[in-house]
Amino acid sequence: MKCRDVKLFFYQKILPLLPKEEKFNLDIQIRKAAISITSNISEGYGRFHYQEGIQYYRISRGSLFELKDHLISCYDIGYIHSEIKNEGEKLIESAKIILNGYINFVKKKT
Repeated sequence: MKCRDVKLFFYQKILPLLPKEEKFNLDIQIRKAAISITSNISEGYGRFHYQEGIQYYRISRGSLFELKDHLISCYDIGYIHSEIKNEGEKLIESAKIILNGYINFVKKKT
């Protein structure tokens, strides 16, 4: 799924570029948000009721938006260049579209 691609993108392409002084600030926030995307989808899928699952998928969507903000911050501060920012924005947008589609699919089952 695209959400996994977003997580791997941040771990492989963004985190290695952050300076050491961001280790306990932006680095940690990115790690938590990236993991949150896929873990909330998994947890939501494991829930018994569809409505409960949808809430977890919405939390996952919120983590996607949080990562988009972190991506823009990394660009604004000068940690990444525009090509990496653009690649990340495309991945996030693609994941968001698929996740929204899945949320709508599950909503129809309720």
